[in-house]
Amino acid sequence: MLAEFAVRVEDSLGRRYPQAPHPFRNDFQRDRDRVIHARAFRRLSNKTQVFTRRYSDHFRNRLTHTIEVAQISRTIAGALGLNLDLTEALALAHDMGHPPFGHAGEKALDTVMRAHGFFFDHNLHALRIVEDFELRYIGYRGLNLTFEVREGIIKHSRDYDAAKFPELKEYLLEQRPPLEAQIIDLTDEIGYNTADLDDGCEAEILSLEQIRTGVPVFDRLYRETEKSNPQAGEKLIFNAAIRKMLDRMVGDLVGNTSRRVREAGVKTLGDVRKFGKRLAAFSDEVEQERAQTKSFLYENLYFSKALEPEKDVAERVITELFEHWIANPEALPGTHREKAKREPLPRVVCDYIAGMTDNFILEQHEKMLARG
Repeated sequence: MLAEFAVRVEDSLGRRYPQAPHPFRNDFQRDRDRVIHARAFRRLSNKTQVFTRRYSDHFRNRLTHTIEVAQISRTIAGALGLNLDLTEALALAHDMGHPPFGHAGEKALDTVMRAHGFFFDHNLHALRIVEDFELRYIGYRGLNLTFEVREGIIKHSRDYDAAKFPELKEYLLEQRPPLEAQIIDLTDEIGYNTADLDDGCEAEILSLEQIRTGVPVFDRLYRETEKSNPQAGEKLIFNAAIRKMLDRMVGDLVGNTSRRVREAGVKTLGDVRKFGKRLAAFSDEVEQERAQTKSFLYENLYFSKALEPEKDVAERVITELFEHWIANPEALPGTHREKAKREPLPRVVCDYIAGMTDNFILEQHEKMLARG
């Protein structure tokens, strides 16, 4: 049963190019499937989340992270009475616009773009992927997703100023996105905050003692688990504490969002859209825990000396390849040379690089810029 404020597929604003209904799947289910079958989605399996394969090939990558976020999102959406199909489609698409080398690659690509008067935004790049870059269907470019999925791709994690982004006017920038989209950014944080503690410890960059000291909520849950399971080994206690931490954030997000919806007097999807701020949120206590965990990860993992080589590689490879193709556009593939006749060259080069996997961009760097 859907809540009154959930998105109903029969009320969808539809596709850019109208299509007949499918006999077995509703439109949001079809969108989910189109995302899964997209080339950009498959490429996520070879894009870094935090750790490259220099450490191991069993740590999370962009694809496995995405699957975890989709699972968490479905649980939360179900508990809130939201549209599961729309939520899953948005969760699966939420990282499609990320470039190679994780956040280090995104920062490097944005830096080189700003030197040319542009910028890189992974949400807007994801929209370009589903609207233009994917070529799978006769009669139109892109995946021809419903309005609600396209809107959620760009608005799930931030609000855009209509005056600064007139090209996004159709996406109701003056309104909040549906709750199905609002929860995605928060489930993303739930996913990577807990997963990165797990992978960071497994990689031996973070120690158990370090995590217990720097993440108070983890330490409390670890002690509770240890007390009730004194015979369990350290690793199993660690795993249980991570699960409890994840469950705590999920339960809090469901409970607190439900409370905020009730107190706001929200009854319909229109009420959600017109409300002055986003309704999906953690409680103050769990929001503080989330912020502490994120700060700990940035200080001790993402910016650790152990991961500096990855950051250095990302910055060097992306910067050098970008500058090479700006100076030598004739070295771009034919389709991108044609695009450069219609669009600014920095944007075309950025789009090409952003779509690459870690392996492919390293191969291109070796091919284009090998020094004897």
